[in-house]
Amino acid sequence: MFETLGSLTASPWIYALVAVSIVLDVFLPVLPSGVLVITAAAAAAAAGAAGPVPVPVPEQVPDILLLLVIATSASVLGDMAAFRLGRRGGARLDRAIARSRRLTRAHERLGTALARGGGALVVIARFAPAGRSVVSLGAGKTQRKVAEFLPWSVLAGMAWAGYSVALGYFGTQWLGTQWLGTALSVVALFAAGALAAFLVRRPPPAAATAG
Repeated sequence: MFETLGSLTASPWIYALVAVSIVLDVFLPVLPSGVLVITAAAAAAAAGAAGPVPVPVPEQVPDILLLLVIATSASVLGDMAAFRLGRRGGARLDRAIARSRRLTRAHERLGTALARGGGALVVIARFAPAGRSVVSLGAGKTQRKVAEFLPWSVLAGMAWAGYSVALGYFGTQWLGTQWLGTALSVVALFAAGALAAFLVRRPPPAAATAG
């Protein structure tokens, strides 16, 4: 898998692939957008990686700053698309939410969370599997204002993109091997996702105290 993704980083189309994957994974969380970002960042780092064995580097490698900007922008665009869908989804979306415990819980928790400064939930959920979808749809469904949601979405996109790019780039530089840096970075991304999922699912302090 890593070899296939690694070959894609030699093409300028990697930017489009990363952007499309990140935008769409708000609706299809199974897309490997994080893996793509890490692999592209690892390829960029491999050009300057030092180690006992020479590292094969493609002729073209992604620009790290451009990758960061594209990943952040695509994340925000996907969030806002889901947010708009949540606001205008109508009865069909209501039925979908009613059938999903995750969406129902998000609907309940997000009622006033963003307006009260609880938008940190948006940032945390960006790392959790499907958390981005739940929070973006939930924020739209609870009719939050764009001005309440958008800043947190931008912060979430910057945090997620920065973390993913840093993992791939610095992991490869430190380890001196692209495939190992990519593999361990993906593991670290999944670990962050597991922690974020735990934090998102944890009941708010008031509810825990009442229980």
